Amino acid sequence: MSRLGDRFAALRRDGRAGLVTYVMAADPDIATSEAILAALPGAGADVIELGMPFTDPMADGPAIQAAARRALAAGGSLAVTLDLVRRFRAGDDATPIVLMGYYNPIWRHGVDRFLDGAREAGVDGLIVVDLPPEEDDELCVPAREAGLDFIRLATPTTDARRLPAVLANTSGFLYYVAIAGITGTRSAAAGDVAHAVERLRAATALPIAVGFGVKTPEQAAEIAAVADAVVVGSAIVDTISKASPQEAAEAVRAFVGSLAEGVRTARVVA
Repeated sequence: MSRLGDRFAALRRDGRAGLVTYVMAADPDIATSEAILAALPGAGADVIELGMPFTDPMADGPAIQAAARRALAAGGSLAVTLDLVRRFRAGDDATPIVLMGYYNPIWRHGVDRFLDGAREAGVDGLIVVDLPPEEDDELCVPAREAGLDFIRLATPTTDARRLPAVLANTSGFLYYVAIAGITGTRSAAAGDVAHAVERLRAATALPIAVGFGVKTPEQAAEIAAVADAVVVGSAIVDTISKASPQEAAEAVRAFVGSLAEGVRTARVVA
């Protein structure tokens, strides 16, 4: 099994949901980003999503757009992102890492070169938000052949006709975007999420992670009661932006710890 498969199997044995944390590579600078990554597992992150800096993150809200600008100004790039994963793996060979972002940097880097580098660095999966299923031959199929999971997004507008195409080559987990719109702007009602997760579980055996708009331990606990994992991104990125580089890793550790406590104490709905 992959690291993602191992981790979700362990979560099922423990009878709880997982916490998926998103941070932008090289935000606010490369050294601080490395320290933040190293702190996440001990704080309670079960899976790490690592953003690939890009100049035009069209699906992201103001917080992650600002993180991308900070990262690029600090020298962030796809090569730097892979090097951060490589250095993380020197101290942690168990926590799954998923790279999240857009196709343009990968295309410019070269798909084969990128996949070779990602596999060698210790990447476990990819989320590429601007490649629909119709473009699976571009990256999804080669990534699967290289041993990387390809995680797809489902949204409130993904209907029964579209869902089979979304699921066709998806592996690792399915990421349910709980709101229609950009990241970090508003939150979904827990009842709406529960209904959506029930519908998705009828269509796939993949673990279902729910994100977009989760900002507090209380919201994380509500989602953890109905989903296999909770994804928190913009709120963590906001925490980084408000701290000095010297304090950022500790600020993230404390905030992620509070989220993890919420997830772990959630009452799971049978």
